[in-house]
Amino acid sequence: MTSSNLLKVAAVQMNCELGNKKANLERAYKLIGDAAEKGAKLVVVPELFSTGYRVEEIDITLAEIIPGETTNWMVELSKKFNITLVGCILEKNQTQGLIFDTCVVTSPQGLEGSYRKTHLWDQEKNRFSKGESLPVFNLEWGNLGTQICYEIGFPELARVQALKGADIIVYPSAFGKARLYAWDLATRSRALENGCYIIAANRTGTEKSETVFGGHSRITSPQGEVLAEATEENEVIISTIDLDEVAKQRKQIPYLRDLDKSLYLRR
Repeated sequence: MTSSNLLKVAAVQMNCELGNKKANLERAYKLIGDAAEKGAKLVVVPELFSTGYRVEEIDITLAEIIPGETTNWMVELSKKFNITLVGCILEKNQTQGLIFDTCVVTSPQGLEGSYRKTHLWDQEKNRFSKGESLPVFNLEWGNLGTQICYEIGFPELARVQALKGADIIVYPSAFGKARLYAWDLATRSRALENGCYIIAANRTGTEKSETVFGGHSRITSPQGEVLAEATEENEVIISTIDLDEVAKQRKQIPYLRDLDKSLYLRR
């Protein structure tokens, strides 16, 4: 590829230790550093990578404000490695007791912003408050949409972000092994429907002897082709993508152009 719009991207697949931020950040640091060493400029890590997922008893204890400890750590890594870094943490806000599952975007310029999960899976409804917006982040290399895990099954969310200009949509995830059939279809479908790249970084391992994560982190092209897929417990996958392919695919199959938005306003 000779395009000037080439971007090397990475998804980090990793296991986590429940409630052990120090150990999880150390593991993430090594994997993120590996991605940066291989030239990645956008790196995505899994959902609740710093705490583990099944920490419902201590959500309030582990949750942080933004900016805070983990987001400052992310900014430091973005500056050190000259990368855009995306990951989800437990966020608490100024209203006592409200916790969010929040995706954070940092770059060498600092904290770019955050997205609070809007569609909550199963028992997450008892743990988290819902977010209320679908931002797209305008970054140096292009436009980034962020979703989280279960939300990969809601095509409406990706479509909204694509219509807002997202070239890439990322899904930091803790997606279960039992539903990998959905993961397989959804990671490719969201890319094809919107003519955009999808980067889905998933967890591995088992928590509380019952929650088994599915791995199979993926980087998917606007044509729905899987460009890279993870197979190991702790692994970095990398692909060089061409952002010019977004416009080409949206012309090849013009879903966004031909969408009749007025139909969605009818009752």
